[in-house]
Amino acid sequence: MIHKHYDVIVLGRSIGALTAAALLARRDFTVMVVGHGERPPTYRLDQHVLRRRAFTMLAEPSPAWRRFLVELAQSQTWKRRIVPAAPMLQAVAPRRRLDVPPDMVLFGREIDREFPELRRVVDELYAELAHVNGAADDAFSHDALWPPGTFWERRETARYAAMLPYARAEPDADLLVEFPRGHLFRSIVTQSVLFATDLSALPPPFAVARLHGAWTRGLMTLPRGEEELEEFLLERILAHGGRCLLDERAASVHVRRGTAAGVVLDGDDHPNGSSFVITDMDGETLASLAGGEGIHKRALREWPRITSSVGRFVVSLIVRREGLPEPLGPEALLLPFPSPSSALAGRSVPPPPRAAGDASGGRPSSPRQTRPAGPVRPVVHLQRCDLPPPSTDTLLVAEILLPDRGPLSLLEARQAVLDALTAELPFLERHLVLVDSVHDGLPVWLYDGQRRRLVERAALKGAAPGAEPMVRQLEVDPPGYLGLAGEPIRGPIERTLLVGRSVLPGLGQEGQLLAAWGAARLVTRTDRRKERMRRDMWSKVEIG
Repeated sequence: MIHKHYDVIVLGRSIGALTAAALLARRDFTVMVVGHGERPPTYRLDQHVLRRRAFTMLAEPSPAWRRFLVELAQSQTWKRRIVPAAPMLQAVAPRRRLDVPPDMVLFGREIDREFPELRRVVDELYAELAHVNGAADDAFSHDALWPPGTFWERRETARYAAMLPYARAEPDADLLVEFPRGHLFRSIVTQSVLFATDLSALPPPFAVARLHGAWTRGLMTLPRGEEELEEFLLERILAHGGRCLLDERAASVHVRRGTAAGVVLDGDDHPNGSSFVITDMDGETLASLAGGEGIHKRALREWPRITSSVGRFVVSLIVRREGLPEPLGPEALLLPFPSPSSALAGRSVPPPPRAAGDASGGRPSSPRQTRPAGPVRPVVHLQRCDLPPPSTDTLLVAEILLPDRGPLSLLEARQAVLDALTAELPFLERHLVLVDSVHDGLPVWLYDGQRRRLVERAALKGAAPGAEPMVRQLEVDPPGYLGLAGEPIRGPIERTLLVGRSVLPGLGQEGQLLAAWGAARLVTRTDRRKERMRRDMWSKVEIG
């Protein structure tokens, strides 16, 4: 017995899942979005709003996002929400600071000040990046399937893929070959790419150019970050008649005659029927949710293996604004220098000062705490978010890439991040208000002056009482289309579609948007009337 039938049920609340849901709702499909246990971007302690994920809208200049705004007639609304980042990116290292402003003349002056010996090769690099990103914009502006599946899809997409410079280059080709090995500028480029991709290692050369270009060609920010983007997408889904159940979870995918036919929600006895199930989960997780039923033979034979050995560890800090240097930008990379090519430097962390009445200093004992002498200093991606008046505080969101088997354990990472920040921001420590991470399960650190007080995690609203899993960086075996892709858009069960990070991990956020467009195209083409309606849609001639 079916509760209710929808054209599409979407599992997840990522940018890919919500974009696909909004597109299909706009095209007059009945859509239900189920959060499926994914937690919201923010959580609270009293009046303090903290973030569980760092979020930079790197896909904002992508044709995939611009086409989405045009189809939903939201270009002007979006322009009122976003704020230009100035500088777009800031690199901070011991005794060094490089700003990447929107004005290329000012950027040239920055290079002359910090790296005068590299002026020629930097100019050549950014001229090449402009060429690569212009060609990529032309290719991604077409309604093709990335990555393609069938013979005809491969033929169509290949026409546009031929426009992409470096798309067929060797995976180990180096765009930075003229930069000295170990040079700080080389590290700035590679680290910006590692924080933008969904792969755990440096992606192919085309993706390196595309992702570093995303930081340096008019970066825009949202004042409330990922929470504001999610709110914007949910408004569009609801405005076009969609249903959003973000707090609900799918107990199983209902399979009938080898085809996904709906979703059973937790606590329900009967499924909600659907013609398609779209999800931001990976294919293996989706197959498990279906109880192993309906997996087609090709998926059993050829499905790529997705693994992970690196996670994104995020720390939220509330700081009094007078403790921060005025020039600190909205997006910064804090680099230990000399820096290895990996996201972590191979040194260890001293234990934090012990809190009164706590023998462990706020961290559980761990067998991995014994380390060689010397501090571990990770590369930190730091976001600055000044809170609106009357508050005089600033929210800092610090993110590192934490290997499962690296020089830092999960329980040491929060202190390592704090040490890395205080090394470059010398007055930070005396102006701390609160420090927390959802990933380590440790108590919240509250500060009274320079005295640390521990608050149990039960006091948090919207966060788990224990450790929450990190967002994972992915490894794909074998690599997919052009070395950028992982899993296909078509899922392992008939009538399931994937739009998550595992589809085009090499391109990061833009990969999720391209997957969402591909899924929306596949669904739309099953209904000729709605496909024709889309072609005639008035928002195709949206002005502005």
